[in-house]
Amino acid sequence: MDPNRWRLDGQLALVTGGSAGIGLAIARELLGFGARVLVVARDPVALANARDELAEEFGDDSVSALAADVADEEQRREILDWVEDQGEGLNILVNNAGGNLTRPTTEYTEDEWRSIFETNLFSAFELCRYAYPLLLKHAASSIVNVGSVSGETHVRSGAPYGMTKAALHQLTRNLAVEWAEDGVRVNAVAPWYIRTRRTSGKLSDPDYLDEVLLRTPMGRVGEPEEVAAAVAFLCLPAASYITGECIAVDGGFLRYGF
Repeated sequence: MDPNRWRLDGQLALVTGGSAGIGLAIARELLGFGARVLVVARDPVALANARDELAEEFGDDSVSALAADVADEEQRREILDWVEDQGEGLNILVNNAGGNLTRPTTEYTEDEWRSIFETNLFSAFELCRYAYPLLLKHAASSIVNVGSVSGETHVRSGAPYGMTKAALHQLTRNLAVEWAEDGVRVNAVAPWYIRTRRTSGKLSDPDYLDEVLLRTPMGRVGEPEEVAAAVAFLCLPAASYITGECIAVDGGFLRYGF
């Protein structure tokens, strides 16, 4: 067996929303496989702390950070300029940044639902397009979009969130077919409840947690590292014949039956 099939040595990865939760776990996982990682997040303090934490574990030269909001068009271009300045092209793009505001459909303001679309969907679409020339600098490269089970079925996340994640899954399929001949693989993961700061409020309600666990065959909430492992696998040379897939990281939630 060629051990390099299970390594990312010499590869450069960009991870958005990488200062905490799933994004931080993805950055750590890619670093563990030998990649050099560029991390983007909105909060400069949280980002600096995350970058220092990763640098202490993997070395100062292995990780760099840029504070930027992927929902802002000008800042999206700044992110890609920063990546281009590395002079290495790009091997891996992980579109993880996202946000939500849960309301009944009729109660969203236009600014609120448009903001969800900008952060969750339009940012990924634009970053994929901007990164495309950099990904082409390598014979094989990879994009992984972090979607959600809410893009596959109804959950209590609100309609705009589910719409953006469903569209993100479709973007994954479209780009996988369109860019396959260019050596760019495009996949997605779809998490269910994962134990992060963002979900801690809802999961702290014992009645709500019981409802979640009753719909989850494995009977527990997932961990960020479990999503990160799926993302990293999709980036590995070992996954070189996988494209256009959306892997649910959900403890069996989407397969639940009666």
